[in-house]
Amino acid sequence: MIQVAVIGGAGYTGLELVRLLAGHPQAALAAVTSRANAGELVADVFPSLRGSVDLAFSSPDDAALQNCDVAFFATPNGTAMNYVPGLLEAGVRVVDLAADFRLKDPELWSQWYGVPHACPELLDDAVYGLPEVARDEISQARLVANPGCYPTAVQLGLIPLLEAGVISTDGLIADAKSGVSGAGRKEAVATLLCEASENMKAYSVAGHRHLPEIRQGLQRCASSPVDLTFVPHLTPMIRGIHATLYARLLQPESTDVQELFQARYQDEPFVDVMPAGSHPETRSVRGTNGCRVSWHRPQGGDTLVVLSVIDNLVKGAAGQAIQNMNLMFGFAETAGLEQLAAIP
Repeated sequence: MIQVAVIGGAGYTGLELVRLLAGHPQAALAAVTSRANAGELVADVFPSLRGSVDLAFSSPDDAALQNCDVAFFATPNGTAMNYVPGLLEAGVRVVDLAADFRLKDPELWSQWYGVPHACPELLDDAVYGLPEVARDEISQARLVANPGCYPTAVQLGLIPLLEAGVISTDGLIADAKSGVSGAGRKEAVATLLCEASENMKAYSVAGHRHLPEIRQGLQRCASSPVDLTFVPHLTPMIRGIHATLYARLLQPESTDVQELFQARYQDEPFVDVMPAGSHPETRSVRGTNGCRVSWHRPQGGDTLVVLSVIDNLVKGAAGQAIQNMNLMFGFAETAGLEQLAAIP
């Protein structure tokens, strides 16, 4: 049984980590931190955890983090990088759910996140934690950069095509929609019920922070530069990401897209390749660590449309982080992550 800390446990991602870890057969929660809620019982703040979690929130400065085997950071961007060097030196393995270690170029990180990176020397050591691509690297890692929610849905939809070289790397389009929980558990007018309900809007069209992360991952799979337009949208639902991806097939008549997807993901426990022509729904993965993908060729042309859905809080955040933890410690990859979707 390993000892686990969740740093930043009062947000939606932190809550999801605590919920999933409470049922993990080989992990014990040793600390859940929150500066704002320090001293309060976790189950008093989140009654859904009554009877399952008996810890109180602690301040991250007071928690015995160095006594843990692994620490999850569910904190705002720019926080983890100030703590991680000390934890690694103490032998604690780290999974960061924010963006601090996702980009390999510190100058690119500073450009998109507005501050210098506090420990650029660790960027090369950090493993980008998309298990479907980097399983072996993750198993040996001491520091894992957990992918963002949009990047997970987009990459899983395009990876098989880029690896096989069957689509053009120019003119890729990712049109993605997210539930409001992706904005986090904070006071903000834009996410109030009266503002977000019965409404949908695009945002950050000129450039979203996930864009360089997605490009970096796709370029790794394509082994060449990738031209991508990424447009995110806020939708009036709580959970879920739906990514509609557009690419041009190089040889449409001779490419068996269904076979390509099935062969690439046949051994992946959390990627479900649906029958060709299917329309995966976000509710079919709600509360699960699954990704469902399908594809279409409208009017039989050379434009390929890939549909990819995940739960932004699970496969897009906490669930994937635990999947990474399982790989890091040699547990069954599916341990603690076998929940079925909750419908309706």
